[in-house]
Amino acid sequence: MVYLEQLITSFIASAAFGVMFNAPKESLVKCGLSGMFGWIVYFVLTYHGFGPVIGTLAASFLIAFISQIFAKQYKMPMIIFSVAGVIPLVPGGLAYDTMRNFVENDYNSGLALAVKALMISGSIAVGLIFSEVLNHVIKRNIHPQKQ
Repeated sequence: MVYLEQLITSFIASAAFGVMFNAPKESLVKCGLSGMFGWIVYFVLTYHGFGPVIGTLAASFLIAFISQIFAKQYKMPMIIFSVAGVIPLVPGGLAYDTMRNFVENDYNSGLALAVKALMISGSIAVGLIFSEVLNHVIKRNIHPQKQ
């Protein structure tokens, strides 16, 4: 039951973000699917003790991979699917707690939360970039350019 709730809410969050940023109507379901698949990977990994950084890295890699497939299949820019897909992974609540601790002069807790938010944000970027690099390496090996 918990997994079903996670799937539904992450799909709605990603699709709604696509609506908010004027993604084409025919791409909204795919935006929701990319976010849903990424979030369930994150949820399963963190639930089984891998930590939020590893979970975010794996989820963002999967989101970028799925976004590449959707972009090729539906002839749309990849960024439509990847940006909407990573929205559930963004550590917004953690960043809020960081700033709240700094405002309340609890610098030790604020700094610890800031480092955690930075690591999660960095793992989103690394996952997206790693997937893109891997895609280019595979393309280069499958379809070498004629010289």
